[in-house]
Amino acid sequence: MNRWLMVIRAPFLLLALVLGILGAGIAWYESRQAGTAFDFHAGYAVLAGAGIVLAHVSVNVLNEYFDYRSGVDMRTQRTPFSGGSGALPQGLVTPRQALILGGGALVVIVPVGVFFVLTKGWALLPLLVVAAGLVVLYTPLVLKMGWPEWAPGVGLGTLPILGAYFVHAGAYHVPAIIAAIPSGILVHNLLLLNEFPDVEADITAGRRTLPIVIGRDRARHVYAGLTALVYLWIIGGVVAGTMPALSLLGLLTIPWAMKAIRGAYAYRDRARLVPALASNVMVVLLTQLFMGIGYFIAGAI
Repeated sequence: MNRWLMVIRAPFLLLALVLGILGAGIAWYESRQAGTAFDFHAGYAVLAGAGIVLAHVSVNVLNEYFDYRSGVDMRTQRTPFSGGSGALPQGLVTPRQALILGGGALVVIVPVGVFFVLTKGWALLPLLVVAAGLVVLYTPLVLKMGWPEWAPGVGLGTLPILGAYFVHAGAYHVPAIIAAIPSGILVHNLLLLNEFPDVEADITAGRRTLPIVIGRDRARHVYAGLTALVYLWIIGGVVAGTMPALSLLGLLTIPWAMKAIRGAYAYRDRARLVPALASNVMVVLLTQLFMGIGYFIAGAI
């Protein structure tokens, strides 16, 4: 069992759970507003959340497969937050098993997507197609195109939030789109900082991540600026009245963000970078979780 938990990167699936919670929280809050034409469906929230988790499993396992095939797994300096699980290099899982598992998880999602398309509307289909395309193409193609971090930001950040909202609303309303933007930035930054220790290994595999394309010195400025933008976006959404005041709970992660930024600027010191990676994970998970809690509370009062 441990080998399968390794290859799916089980601890990282917390991101998928948090995305489901935030998307459901936004839908719950919006459904409770005066004049809203849709209801919140708890069963749909659970089913959509399961779909997001399976999509994340597929991303993780296919990434493991392609990393092993490219040879980058043999050259990377693994940390608890980057460099893969090591399940394939250690021979715990074969490449064929990983490919079957990753592809199988993606196939299992199809009936869930079909159900929601038929139940809630065809406008969901383009979102699902784009998300599936990003899952399959991220490692073998997008990573080699320059600035690939946008793909997980969209596919494992903004789109899951909008999908989890759509299964209730049957539409993409502006407040939900605005609320989903911080998730995209956060997941973008999750990948961005995790790439710092892997630059040398990624170069050998022909990858063109942002720390490679513009260098880590400039990439750390991008990381810091986008991190600040997350909090400014939340504040702006509240001030503009498109997000509830309780979504400001997301600001509670600022101390972790500051620690992550300081570690990014000291990336040459591995003893400071690794704790920064941990702080970055906390920022990504807890900012969205606290926002989701804020939305649920705001919808209940």
